[in-house]
Amino acid sequence: MILTSNDIVVFTDGSSRGNPGPGGFAAVVVYKLKVESWEVKEIGGREEKTTNNRMELTAAIKALEFVSSLHATRCTLYADSSYLINGITKWIYGWQKNGWKTKERRDVENRDLWEALISAVRGKSIEWKQVGGHVGVAGNVRCDEIATAFADGHSPKLYADVLDLPAAPSGSAAQAGNYPIKNILDIKEDAELAAEKASGRSHSNAKAYSYVSLVDGVIQTHKTWSECEARVKGKKAKFKKALSAEEEKNLITEWAKR
Repeated sequence: MILTSNDIVVFTDGSSRGNPGPGGFAAVVVYKLKVESWEVKEIGGREEKTTNNRMELTAAIKALEFVSSLHATRCTLYADSSYLINGITKWIYGWQKNGWKTKERRDVENRDLWEALISAVRGKSIEWKQVGGHVGVAGNVRCDEIATAFADGHSPKLYADVLDLPAAPSGSAAQAGNYPIKNILDIKEDAELAAEKASGRSHSNAKAYSYVSLVDGVIQTHKTWSECEARVKGKKAKFKKALSAEEEKNLITEWAKR
């Protein structure tokens, strides 16, 4: 990716351990304030009881608030959440027109965060781009590391310094401040990881990461089949086994009411 001095690149991601459950959000912002160097700002945080979708929205809001602090009006934002990308580029117009109601006349979930995101977007030209999750895109991988660390109760060290410094002269001490992820702006997928994700494993025999259920418009995740069965038995419901955190997140996004 070739950047000019007017470009700002943002990567975001969110994670939760349960839905609801403890969660984390993350953003990596690459920008230029000085003529001689590009800067990197990592952002992250934790909430005790939240959802994947709320963390995805929060990550974008926090990132764009930081962009505003730079007095910038343009950026490209990469995220693996179709809920975030479709919501802000497509669904939100119908929601606002219908008084924040879905097509089924239900209240839009996470309205407070959608309204905060609208405020963060106002006055900016943003290019929203979706990338694959867990397929080796460097910025997405780093955001996932930060978000899941916060969700798990850890406090990851967040970087805020230059992207890269000129190499130190031979024999001198190395300069501090270089961002360790040298390919942070490379949005290419790792072909092997992408193929592995696309092929998947047999759901019938594979060990479950979790079970996702949908009852009366409410989505929940369960760590065991017995918990899921107890919720859906005898009810009009949808339920499915997820083999990974990524698959769980995709199911939740797919079933989220528009």
